Amino acid sequence: MVDLKGQYLKIKDEIDAAMAEVIESSAFINGPQVTRFAAHLAGYLDIPHLIPCANGTDALQIALMALDLKPGDEVIVPAFTYVAPAEVIGLLGLVPVPVDVDWRNFNMLPQALEQAYSSKTRAVIPVHLFGQSAPMDPILEWAQKHGVFVVEDAAQALGATHKEQRAGCMGHIGCTSFFPSKNLGCYGDGGALMTKDFKLAERIKMIANHGQRKKYIHELLGCNSRLDSLQAAVLDVKLKYLDAYAAARYAAAQRYTAALREIEGVVCPVEESYSSHVYHQYTLRVLHGRRDDLKRHLAASGIPAMIYYPMPLNQQQAFASIIRLTGTLEASEQLSKEVLSLPIHTELKLEEQQLICEQIKRFFQNN
Repeated sequence: MVDLKGQYLKIKDEIDAAMAEVIESSAFINGPQVTRFAAHLAGYLDIPHLIPCANGTDALQIALMALDLKPGDEVIVPAFTYVAPAEVIGLLGLVPVPVDVDWRNFNMLPQALEQAYSSKTRAVIPVHLFGQSAPMDPILEWAQKHGVFVVEDAAQALGATHKEQRAGCMGHIGCTSFFPSKNLGCYGDGGALMTKDFKLAERIKMIANHGQRKKYIHELLGCNSRLDSLQAAVLDVKLKYLDAYAAARYAAAQRYTAALREIEGVVCPVEESYSSHVYHQYTLRVLHGRRDDLKRHLAASGIPAMIYYPMPLNQQQAFASIIRLTGTLEASEQLSKEVLSLPIHTELKLEEQQLICEQIKRFFQNN
């Protein structure tokens, strides 16, 4: 699904030099590389405050902690997404309220928010899924109307734009992940939070550092969540190539769509006019119950394909006793049975894509 080694080999000299600098200095924790990378990424995103942390899940948890929510407060999340947003909601004693997503783009359905709202609603987490921004204008308008915090999960869409703004930089707090397979990925775990609010930024910094702004003086309960210097060094090199990586992914996505859009029973990804698409995943909908058969067919030809995500949050056992259900989740439940993501990455070769597309066409011709 990704070729991290191939990507590394193209920038090997820069990566090796950056990592060697850290090792030579032995400033493994909070070294200058962390400060430098944070400043560079903040500049790229045009956001005044960017706080690195240990991973994307920590970023979401720290964001909710910074909003000073109380046990029993409710947080709205899309039902069709990775587990992390709902997981941290539950860990903090909050109540996840799943809402449905849009069939077209897999993102949170703004029309579902009003039905999910209650007197206990304190925050909403739109997830920019698969590389495209959620429809933030109506989400932000709704949140402002009800006095609800907006925490963006931009882990899969770093670099994507919503009109003139970057994904993750429109709500009260944005969160992202630098997991190795992400569009901007390090060689381990990493994450970051973004905000325009100085007071929130100061609170986030404290929470990520044991609740202290001065060493050994702990003003609130926090955690220990740091991006280490080696990962920051890697990310600072790769940040220079992020737009080129996005362009390569986009070109690959257009080739897939051109080859597959006429196949009956396959729905290619939709690109919304309000957002650019950085194609963290290229995700098909395979109709008529044929998704799993297609996946097996591709596997028999040595072609990987992944199902993100096979079960919506409302059907996960971990949340059975803590979620509040408010309406139909038809799209989320059906998409979990239809979605199939094809390999898409910066090193994907034309001949590899042609082979993948040929095998998909062959499957539908013979079935």
